[in-house]
Amino acid sequence: MSEPRTEPASISTDQVRHLANLARIDLSDAELSSLTAELGQIVESVAKVSEVAGPDVPATSHPVPLTNVFRDDVPLPSLTVEEALSGAPDREGDKFKVAPILDEE
Repeated sequence: MSEPRTEPASISTDQVRHLANLARIDLSDAELSSLTAELGQIVESVAKVSEVAGPDVPATSHPVPLTNVFRDDVPLPSLTVEEALSGAPDREGDKFKVAPILDEE
């Protein structure tokens, strides 16, 4: 048994004006009119999807199944400390030495 169909709530210019005020966005009358129409279309589109997306339809975030492909983490030979620091302009022991960026020691 299907649920009773309800009409989607329409978006009013006053609601868009209120949201713009909350977001601290100053909109002209033309922008308010345009956004009201666009948001109304979005609400209608979501309502259409909601009509066909019943409890037996699983939610999806992507139309094609995605899987991550991982390779084994195998340690390989790397640079020695001397090789890594050979081009450093300045060093302190086994570390790069850089100028301080904060007024702290």
